[in-house]
Amino acid sequence: MSNPIAEIFSQGEEVITGQVADTNAAWLSQRLVEMGFSIARHTAVGDKLQDLVDLLKEISHRADFCICTGGLGPTIDDLTAEAVASAFDSPLQLDTEALQQIEHYFANRDKKMADINRKQAYFPEGAMRIDNAWGTAPGFAIQQNRCWFVFVPGVPTEMRNMFSEQIKNALQKRFVLQADKLYTIKSVGIGESDLQQKLNDYQLPDSVQLSFRATPDEVQTKLLFAANADESDINTTVEQVLDLIGDPVFVCDQPGKPSMNFISVINQLMIEKQMTLSLLETASQGLISAKCIGQDWLLNASYKQSIGCLMTDLELPMQGDLIQIASAIAEKLKQKNQTDLVLVQMYQGDKKQFEDKQQSIVIYNVLLTANGIVQNRHILAGPIKRKQNQAAIRALDLLRRFLQNKCH
Repeated sequence: MSNPIAEIFSQGEEVITGQVADTNAAWLSQRLVEMGFSIARHTAVGDKLQDLVDLLKEISHRADFCICTGGLGPTIDDLTAEAVASAFDSPLQLDTEALQQIEHYFANRDKKMADINRKQAYFPEGAMRIDNAWGTAPGFAIQQNRCWFVFVPGVPTEMRNMFSEQIKNALQKRFVLQADKLYTIKSVGIGESDLQQKLNDYQLPDSVQLSFRATPDEVQTKLLFAANADESDINTTVEQVLDLIGDPVFVCDQPGKPSMNFISVINQLMIEKQMTLSLLETASQGLISAKCIGQDWLLNASYKQSIGCLMTDLELPMQGDLIQIASAIAEKLKQKNQTDLVLVQMYQGDKKQFEDKQQSIVIYNVLLTANGIVQNRHILAGPIKRKQNQAAIRALDLLRRFLQNKCH
């Protein structure tokens, strides 16, 4: 059984001109895919009536479901209802209950409703009203040709509440849905090309779709299985891919379970192992602390640009290489703060190198544990913010690997 085809249609000049990022389309796509739809297109159209009419006609013949956001306001540039009426020869009609709801919205806030708000209570003939308890603009739904259309306001909070409270349930009743099963393997310290290289010789089942997505903090390897895929085959494939990628993996998100990010994995491990941490940052410039803000296990954190002053404060001689210096600092901080773990970050390179995107720096991370020191070393390049973020991620990854028993 193939999944029903869905499209997402965003309306408004502010969307197509880039004044507003279309977060609605991204949010809706995730929810519809989770339900079992196949997303065919995202389309954005400005406030031009004929463009809207033409697109609606096209979608009505090629999609099973379309959700449109925006264009339901009271002003002259809100053309959605008019476009639907024109596209499908469905004259606009006043919905008296919708009008009462709009009037009540204003009365409840001790405001006088402007006459132009009456426009929001007119829907194409044959449309089903979708109540909006979070704003003035009701939505509506209508079947035209192949497609069931749903029209909702573009305000994200209104759209999301209407979808979650009403539209989702209607979709489950209207369509036979079987969601595909997406496994997202998340890793740090490895790029997309290296991940692809690790999997090049592995023969994935033909029914599995493989894709990658890179973000500033992680790289995701996505395995999409058909809804009717055998569970044992899925488990075997996922385990084999995890083994091939190896230590860079910090978590594998599975269908029906909460998604976890890098920090939430570290937080869970620190709580499970009942450990506490002291932290000294240099290259990451306080970003590690910011990423871990609010975590009870982070008992002490500091950022130092001048290690010389810190060495003087700790009564340590400035001798040895950076690893030896970082290890000595870690020992002193452990005595001072009485934490189970101490993470110290140092970097080689001056301020000019750090700020110049054409030059690289070398960072050294030292983690003092009950069994001694574990460490890593990395070369970072690029703009200053990328160096800062990667410095934070590389230091935290040393902690993560230790907690997951992956340090060598």
